Amino acid sequence: MSRDRPAPPLPESVGTLVDAHTHLDACGATDASSVAAIVDKAESVGVTRVVTIADDLDAARFAVDAASWDPRVWAAVAIHPTRANVLDDDDDDAKAEIERLASDPRVVAVGETGLDYYWPGKLDGCATVAEQHEGFRWHIDLAKRLGKPLMIHNREADEDLLAVLRSEGAPETVIFHCFSGGPETARACVDAGYVLSFSGTVSFKNAHALREAAVLVPDELVLVETDAPFLTPHPFRGAPNEPYCLPYTARALAEIRGQDPAELAAHATANAERVYGL
Repeated sequence: MSRDRPAPPLPESVGTLVDAHTHLDACGATDASSVAAIVDKAESVGVTRVVTIADDLDAARFAVDAASWDPRVWAAVAIHPTRANVLDDDDDDAKAEIERLASDPRVVAVGETGLDYYWPGKLDGCATVAEQHEGFRWHIDLAKRLGKPLMIHNREADEDLLAVLRSEGAPETVIFHCFSGGPETARACVDAGYVLSFSGTVSFKNAHALREAAVLVPDELVLVETDAPFLTPHPFRGAPNEPYCLPYTARALAEIRGQDPAELAAHATANAERVYGL
């Protein structure tokens, strides 16, 4: 993402949408007024609610605050797999705080958690694969104890991630945020009843396997998200993303699936309401 590229123009609405996964803090929000400004802009094109996601303790605190400031904002909290080393068994403070925050009634999911095999060895301080597995199992248990959906981050770890969910016993609701797999992984997720959330990557012309996968997902298991400020949809790839850009992704996904955009939006919104209990 380049801040030098101009932000995309306001898209044409496709109907009411819920941004199933965004990062308001990373979009520049710091307080109630800046949160409201981002959500006002989104609401002007039909994106009436957003779920802002935490990937570390500071972001988790902010997400819960943001959800208390604005009734259109909900939260999900967890420690990102690349930072799972903060969940050290010798220091339970981080676990206790995540559990306290995740218990808040404005928190609708435990996430994002999962496995990321891309960054170990490339990112200084990145959690090892073993630390990621341990952290992922802890988050799965937390989601089950709280009775909340589990929101998955998966990067280059398809088989291992699905194996951990099987061995631990998945919570009742599992959401694969920014689903990036191919048809085989999509079929495995659908067979397990997992919900697949599609971001701007589905609009990328080189995402052939993902586009094949997107066709296979039943209407009742589809969500749409921005993952803002990242993954801005085509033709604005590389520009800063925000929740107001979600109709671009919804329209692209509908085209791939051979659906009317308004129909897809209606399904995705109903699914978000059901899955998150909005």
